[in-house]
Amino acid sequence: MISGMKSNDIVPCLTVVMPVFNEAATVSEAVRQVLAQPLVEQLVIVDDGSHDGTWNQLHPLGEMEPRIKLVRHEVNQGKGAALRTGIAQATADIVIVQDADLEYDPAEYLRVIEPILVGKADVVFGSRFRGGDGAGRVLYFWHSVGNWFLTMCSNMATDLNLTDMETGYKAFRREVIQQIRIEENRFGFEPEITAKVAKAKVRIYEIGISYSGRTYAEGKKIGWRDGVRALWCIWKYNFWK
Repeated sequence: MISGMKSNDIVPCLTVVMPVFNEAATVSEAVRQVLAQPLVEQLVIVDDGSHDGTWNQLHPLGEMEPRIKLVRHEVNQGKGAALRTGIAQATADIVIVQDADLEYDPAEYLRVIEPILVGKADVVFGSRFRGGDGAGRVLYFWHSVGNWFLTMCSNMATDLNLTDMETGYKAFRREVIQQIRIEENRFGFEPEITAKVAKAKVRIYEIGISYSGRTYAEGKKIGWRDGVRALWCIWKYNFWK
């Protein structure tokens, strides 16, 4: 927490953008945890063509809670497309991405956006590899190697020194992220947005966070093809576009 700030001093200033695809098992709890955070002014949920009952859970929540803005894609388009839709709906001063699978902890919002709140940063990456206050679940070795490799390739292209380019926790001043044209429809969003904020010469910070990753049996969706696409996106958005 910011030095000297008490919980009752917190003013809502945050739009949370939550892309959702077939997350019936966790989405209601994710929404509950997000709305429990005093920083949250708006929660934009984009259901990206779910067919497992996710929308049936979301629809009544949107009618009961005025802070929720619900949007639905009739056909699945991918995480990047859902974020493009959701970010356009953001109205608060700061925008953060929150997946509906609870791999990232909404209780860490203040930790992540503090550099923006105190005027030091325009963009903050929440790194799973810098060490947060919480524990991290032990999972796939080759995923960590792939993440390290993609982050290194991205850093070589952008001249940044990030430790976790692929992190799902990224926060932005709203005027920064809404000025960026998001083109990628799937997980290529991460290297694309990293390249574009680097080119924009905005102030970028990185904060250690906790991480509770999922297995594929539990619903993890990213795969090796997304890693190949990420390499293409690193080249495309740093050197071509």
